[in-house]
Amino acid sequence: MSFRSHMGPKRRFLFFFCVSVERALDSSLLSELLQRRAMRPSAASAAANKADIRRLSNAERSAYFARREAAKVLRCVLQGDARRRAVGSVKSLVYSPSVRNKRATFALVCQTLKHLPIIKKILEDAHIVNSKWKRKEDLLFIATYDVLFGQAKQSTGDAEEFIIHHKIKLQSALEQLLSRKKVNGVDELTALYQKGDTPKPRYVRVNTLKLETRSAMLELGKLTKVQKDNLLPDLLILPAGTDLHDHPLVLNGSVFMQGKASCMVAAALCPEPGWVVLDACSAPGNKTVHLAALMRDKGKIVACELNKQRVHRLEDTIRLSGASNIHVVHGDFLNLNPIVHPYNKVRAILLDPSCSGSGTSTERLDHLLPSYTTGHAADGTDIARLNKLAAFQKKALTHALSFPAVERVVYSTCSVHQIENEDVVQSILPLAASRGFRLAAPLPQWTQRGLPVFEDAEKLLRTDPVEDKEGFFIALFVKEHVDRHRGSPSGLSTQKTNRRVSGSTKKRFVTGTKLSRLLFYSSGMQTKTA
Repeated sequence: MSFRSHMGPKRRFLFFFCVSVERALDSSLLSELLQRRAMRPSAASAAANKADIRRLSNAERSAYFARREAAKVLRCVLQGDARRRAVGSVKSLVYSPSVRNKRATFALVCQTLKHLPIIKKILEDAHIVNSKWKRKEDLLFIATYDVLFGQAKQSTGDAEEFIIHHKIKLQSALEQLLSRKKVNGVDELTALYQKGDTPKPRYVRVNTLKLETRSAMLELGKLTKVQKDNLLPDLLILPAGTDLHDHPLVLNGSVFMQGKASCMVAAALCPEPGWVVLDACSAPGNKTVHLAALMRDKGKIVACELNKQRVHRLEDTIRLSGASNIHVVHGDFLNLNPIVHPYNKVRAILLDPSCSGSGTSTERLDHLLPSYTTGHAADGTDIARLNKLAAFQKKALTHALSFPAVERVVYSTCSVHQIENEDVVQSILPLAASRGFRLAAPLPQWTQRGLPVFEDAEKLLRTDPVEDKEGFFIALFVKEHVDRHRGSPSGLSTQKTNRRVSGSTKKRFVTGTKLSRLLFYSSGMQTKTA
């Protein structure tokens, strides 16, 4: 007789009920377990993927990892562009020490950004992107570019496999887009979205803490033609497009790839060896280590930077330069107390605050970013942003002039806008005069000067975004007791440059400014001079 035959009706019911519940629970748990296993790759699958990568040739493996590095850079670029608070330019992010395959990564990021409007549109039209890939869209964008427009031939990697699996749909969406836009190919399609780049010479600043300028010229001369700049003695000029990113002199910090206008900023401050100098907004650090070289690594430089990520970049630059007199402060320059040691001993301040970057937008590849539009600050939103930047710049310059021992203050921007340049300086002049400061002309042999909007504006310095390929602005404030004839670093030639200058001083001032090429704002309205 079975065990169940001894049960009463109630017990038999309870027995079958418990068995049913137990089976249901077992089934549910098993189903959940299977779902979880399906959602994450198995150890065997991960091992197989690694094996696939190992089987790739060196070139294919390098391309695989370059796509991953490019995705990380692209994520940072797009996030910064969306917030209008970029951590760094495309170039500075790619050529940071953490990126190994710099050349391939740079090409992938630039080409993906160039094709990004097209990539986004065909992914949308193909209806293939789910929530998983929306969380990894940076890698998806890179893989889409490389599979459809680039050189990816292997399907190793989840993103590559996904795109190759849907390649027919994507190609169909691309053909439909070409038809709608009435263009004959991808090149014509990208031309509808992007503005071209402007070539300029490759400038290289010799780090005189590690190498003499003559030695650098001899070494680089083995690769290409090298000229010495006629204004800055430690600056060399190479042909446009010269690729030095893997050159030993760059990798060991003997030379820095730095634009001429950027090098002019530290030269304008002209600190003496032994001084205490403050770099108020220091990262990425090229100007900071230039100051160290001008000071022959003597004295002390306090390098202040608010952004934590940029602090790391600054520290990398300092290590590369070999400078030993730089102390990094992670904090807000505006919160530094001028009467507290060592700030009460500061004799020179370089203030290069956040600005619109309108003078270097092409160099920083801003024309590839989603937010880029043709023209400069053409709508009310951009003018509001310029006003906000100018308010911060005035506050920072006011603070710089409050340090008790300071003798020289350089205020610089990489902007072409009057509102960030001449207007900021003009608003500070009464305060500066009350504290014993006056404007001085930095690098007097440079002919391009400030816009003629107030008296003494000819003492300001500008570089032209068309002729000089960068639009920078420099203002130098000096204490009245400082020698009026001082203002050029030792070794700078005082001879006139080869730029053609004609007419009176007033005429030279207006001609050198290239007013027809500069945009400036007055009372919130955009105007353009004739």
